[in-house]
Amino acid sequence: MYRLLIVDDEEIITNSLFEVFNRFMPERLDVYKAYSAKEALEWMSRTRIDIVMTDIAMPGMSGLELSEEILKYWPRCRVIFLTGHSEFEYAYRAIQLANVRYLLKTEGYAKVADTVKEVLDEIVQGNQVTQLLEQSREQLQAFQLMAQGDYMRHLLQESDLIGVYMDIVVDEFCKLSIGLDPTQEVVMVLGRITYPEGRTYLEKNELMNAAQIRANTYLSEKTRSIGVVDKQGDLIWFIQPQEDSEEKYDEHLVTYLEGTLELIQESCQASLGLTLGFTISGASCPWSEVTQQYERLRQLQQLQVGDGIAIIIRDRPEAISGMPGKEGFITAQKAEVLAAYLEAGRSTEFLKELEDISTAALQCCGNPQYTIEAYYTIALMLYTSIGRLGLHGRIDEHGKLMRLDEHASMKEGFYYLKGAANAVFQFKQTDERDRTTLITDRICQYIEDHLSEDLSLVRLAEIHFFNPSYLSRFFKQESGINLSEFIDRCRVKKAKELLRDPYMKVRDVAVEVGYEAAHSFTRFFKKVTGMTPQEYRDTLTVPS
Repeated sequence: MYRLLIVDDEEIITNSLFEVFNRFMPERLDVYKAYSAKEALEWMSRTRIDIVMTDIAMPGMSGLELSEEILKYWPRCRVIFLTGHSEFEYAYRAIQLANVRYLLKTEGYAKVADTVKEVLDEIVQGNQVTQLLEQSREQLQAFQLMAQGDYMRHLLQESDLIGVYMDIVVDEFCKLSIGLDPTQEVVMVLGRITYPEGRTYLEKNELMNAAQIRANTYLSEKTRSIGVVDKQGDLIWFIQPQEDSEEKYDEHLVTYLEGTLELIQESCQASLGLTLGFTISGASCPWSEVTQQYERLRQLQQLQVGDGIAIIIRDRPEAISGMPGKEGFITAQKAEVLAAYLEAGRSTEFLKELEDISTAALQCCGNPQYTIEAYYTIALMLYTSIGRLGLHGRIDEHGKLMRLDEHASMKEGFYYLKGAANAVFQFKQTDERDRTTLITDRICQYIEDHLSEDLSLVRLAEIHFFNPSYLSRFFKQESGINLSEFIDRCRVKKAKELLRDPYMKVRDVAVEVGYEAAHSFTRFFKKVTGMTPQEYRDTLTVPS
């Protein structure tokens, strides 16, 4: 989903263009409006905007000045100047700017619509055919990249030592050509790829490399970053602003990254057929807290709703309620993999690993201590998961988890672990469906209760702590209709109820369902119902 922002200080022009483009390409284009450059910049700070259609001559900040600020926020944003000025000076200044078009208001809606479509097609094509010029250089630096990856994975596990050995860490960053500053805070992004079915290991590896290169290309435009593959096979990026960036744009960094990740998702889906889900830090953190932040991102990733959707989750304090961070790490390799599968809800892989560990433990007849340790390692994972999910009293298969002596044999004990694991996975699947339904219902109820207020996609996403593009896809997947279509249905339903009151004026009905202008409401109502509001009212039975 791409976003168009219309900016003009003349409300009648802004509102007319908004009405035209709001129904122009609902599947591809989300439309917003602003009545001043200041209001437009507020939108820029809230979400990624792909196309801005703006007047040039406006009070305060002109459209030309606005376009320069826009490109500082979102370098890939395209600008269309729509103005009544035909003087050469305006046109000349406009064409000097990157990614801009220049149109006269006298050219008509059809020409403007064609231009928007052309620009949108250019954006899509640009995302699909972005050439990855760094590929050959990365191949030449393969050994260095391997060393960087190993080093960054080490930091993920032991970042608390950075503060103690800062001088050494600075020197190691330099030797490994890691283009980040360990003395400055860092933002982290965790990415998970959903591969097409039937792909082999090598094919998946090639796809991951291609996705990583595409992501690095986008991220390099405004940030410094390094991305590696973690032990669970997910991608993790460490990101800092460019050294010469202005301080106010450092504050904008997380919002910028969220918008850029959407473009990465679009590019990977279009050119590679890959679905990428991202979890991003809500703020930067010191390098000494990288381990803690990494574990939190993994927890947030497991709380995602919706299946197979290109999700973006931003870390917020309220995002995980009552879930403590992981205390310490499991050092045994298989136990570590097992814990990752449990968190991710990957039941098939978990149960296979559990079977392997159980078999190995039961064969160690000469070393009963190993068998006991293996049992309690797995039992503690399950017990912790049950507590974290609040399942005490709701799952029968946990009463004897931490009491090995109550099992008749070791074999029975491991069989008990399998039953407890199945119960946890079954609850996770049910809980996922319940949470999805609850969130969808909450969004629908909010829309029905606030029809007269701002129901833009960005506003709904902010209220419900979603990424705008993800909210749009999630709602369509769960409800079967577009979010805008649902809002229209609610507005029509509410309008029909209000029109039953013969003493309520049409313009008051328009305001109640979110239309500032009565004529805009009338056009909308007739398009949906085939009748004007007054014609609909005339069909109602007039009470005696």
